[in-house]
Amino acid sequence: MCPDEFWSNADKNQCVPKEVEFLSYEDPLGISLTTASLLGTCICGLVMIVFALHRNTPIVRANNSELSFLLLVSLKLCFLCVLLFIGQPQLWTCQLRHAVFGISFVLCISSILVKTMVVIAVFKSSRPEGKGAMKWFGAAQQRCTVLVLTALQVVICAVWLSTASPTPHKNIQYIRSKIVYECAIGSVAGFSMLLGYIGLLAAISFLLAFLARNLPDNFNEAKFITFSMLIFCAVWIAFVPAYVSSPGKYAVAVEIFAILASSFGLLVAIFAPKCYIILLHPERNTKNAIMGRETQKK
Repeated sequence: MCPDEFWSNADKNQCVPKEVEFLSYEDPLGISLTTASLLGTCICGLVMIVFALHRNTPIVRANNSELSFLLLVSLKLCFLCVLLFIGQPQLWTCQLRHAVFGISFVLCISSILVKTMVVIAVFKSSRPEGKGAMKWFGAAQQRCTVLVLTALQVVICAVWLSTASPTPHKNIQYIRSKIVYECAIGSVAGFSMLLGYIGLLAAISFLLAFLARNLPDNFNEAKFITFSMLIFCAVWIAFVPAYVSSPGKYAVAVEIFAILASSFGLLVAIFAPKCYIILLHPERNTKNAIMGRETQKK
């Protein structure tokens, strides 16, 4: 009878160590996911440079440059948190991976939510009956909203880590011939609250953006936000069955893929149209074009 971490050889006359399995940086799959993570981080950096160089142009200013930069920073964190999922699980990586992932995505989604609320508030303030709308949702209130929404996720993570922290675990039951190194989540309730809170903010953002999608063209950022949140929600809905049915290291790969796919979806859907105009059609980066007045003049 062999110990748990060994199994008998082909001749059944000797105990040999079981193969150890985890998603490593030397694994082709790990290399591919790491490359995608670093690529996304670099693209975020390039977009930040483009926005910084054109920060005084109408298209950057019209789309709330402060929230745009905050959104780009949070997306960089989303891409970088993938690196915590690759490599042999350690106590600190198990504790940090989902906490950093959860906080980064809430910072990202809360920035998008506030951007959507600003779009609605700006539209209302342009109408006679809603002239005071922006007074109650100025820059300070926007920062405070993002801070409070993100702080709630920090509290959820802190309670989870202090009561039932994720830990490294050697799973010898899943695959008989292998030892699967994984991170046991510790508390299903804590992990569910983390994901549930992200899902709640994403659903609210999508709903508000969807309701605001038909506002006049000069307030059309809601259309891009609607599309980005549709991608985000679709990816994470598909994630659940794929994660449950994936064996060993592929479960981690599925989670990483969901993080990368949703991050790239948000990055492309929200920032690609703006960068396209800034870099390729600067003639459309004017106040009249942004406010949709050129058509009216014609």
